[in-house]
Amino acid sequence: MKATAQLQELGQSLWLDNITREMLDSGQLQRYADEYSISGLTSNPSIFDKAIKSGAYDDEIRRKAAVAAEREMLFFELAIEDLRRAADLFAPVHRRTAGVDGWVSLEVSPLLAYDTARSVRAAADLHARAGRENVFIKIPGTEQGLAAIEEATFAGVPINVTLLFSREQYLASANAYMRGIERRLKAGLDLNVPSVASVFISRWDAAVMGRVPDHLRGRLGLAVGLTTYQAYRQLMDSNRWQRLANAGARVQRLLWASTSTKDPDLPDTMYIDGLRAPHTINTMPESTLRAFVDHGQVGEPIAADGGDAEATLAQFESAGIDVDGLAARLQSDGARSFVESWKDLLSRIDDQVAAVAA
Repeated sequence: MKATAQLQELGQSLWLDNITREMLDSGQLQRYADEYSISGLTSNPSIFDKAIKSGAYDDEIRRKAAVAAEREMLFFELAIEDLRRAADLFAPVHRRTAGVDGWVSLEVSPLLAYDTARSVRAAADLHARAGRENVFIKIPGTEQGLAAIEEATFAGVPINVTLLFSREQYLASANAYMRGIERRLKAGLDLNVPSVASVFISRWDAAVMGRVPDHLRGRLGLAVGLTTYQAYRQLMDSNRWQRLANAGARVQRLLWASTSTKDPDLPDTMYIDGLRAPHTINTMPESTLRAFVDHGQVGEPIAADGGDAEATLAQFESAGIDVDGLAARLQSDGARSFVESWKDLLSRIDDQVAAVAA
């Protein structure tokens, strides 16, 4: 049995951190689903930027540019078409799991980060335009994004909370999600509003590369993941959540993001091997997926109590790493990078529009 199938049997969903038109047209995504147990995917602006640069969308850009007055509108026209196809591919697993699995994700514009009302309207509009129930809309779990997460949840929009880096950031997003669900309960609305919380792992170790002793190399991301998983399990067992679950709410699943190893001297599957946990999701790029199929190891699930993660984090503190401060910096850097990637994407669309017109 492939390692990916073993992880699926353990209770973890495997999603692909990529989508391209070629992958859809060639049947590669279907093969990943059939052969490697892939049951969902995520996307980001950089992925679409590369695809648009390749010329894969030139024919559509030529047709749509005349009617899409704004470049953001043109991008969403292109992206939504791909995501609809992917959502349809994963629709059988979505039905089979009663909506637990089989999702695809599309982000709201990061340029709306400081405008809660517009973010919520954009999220609702994108979900409606996609026309598929298994589409998550991504909203960053930054301090500015928490209000939008709560409001979008209250509005019934399925949200993928992104750009989370620590246990505390995860708990803040989970609390925003639960506030939205609690408001729906009070209003007599359906509580089945799915959500995932995406915690980024590998950037931790990339950030401290060369700054810590060798015995700590490659251990920070996994330690953060373990403490976050402990908080996740405690939250699911809490009286507050059990009350909502009893009324029909669905838990906000924990998703491991940024799981490709950045240090070439460390195992290329370490963030897959080390974060195996039931009722979670691991989303990975194609290279990591193939590596895991080739030589990944599936052992017992990670410890629900976090194991020795707190002791490991204490070692990093002793080595001069301000873990809380680094979490804040990683999130702010991620948000800034997200905006830059978005602007690059829009600029790429401008260039491509000009190129196909010429």
